Amino acid sequence: MSGDRHPSDDELRRLLEAARTVAVVGASSKPDRPSFGVFKRLQAAGYRVVPVNPFETAVHGEKAFATLADVPYAIDIVDVFRRAEETPAVADAAVAVHAKVLWLQLGIVNEDAAERARHGGLAVVMDTCIAVAVSRLGIRIG
Repeated sequence: MSGDRHPSDDELRRLLEAARTVAVVGASSKPDRPSFGVFKRLQAAGYRVVPVNPFETAVHGEKAFATLADVPYAIDIVDVFRRAEETPAVADAAVAVHAKVLWLQLGIVNEDAAERARHGGLAVVMDTCIAVAVSRLGIRIG
């Protein structure tokens, strides 16, 4: 995959179609939060979506986990709803759990996080809404 912040549609399609489980770091049960709607759209597209937030117990019926390390199954994509300055630590955690993709949501860019993730073998997408990409590309899993 190219090192660009915005991968091509072919690259996005490849990443999204290969994934089955998306961990949403910063997932919220509050309907006014962007992560709430994105979470639901990913579920509707057929992904197993896992909320990762120490302040939540469940989001859209899915048990929440405090950290990525607490998730008891394989994670393909780590979708991040955190401030840019918090993303290097998330990148390190994504590498530690052997995720395949670090995806920073629309408006989130951190080159240090991207470099850490790439160094750990992950593909990186930044400043892009995963739900918009899934919808625009017509991705359905299962």
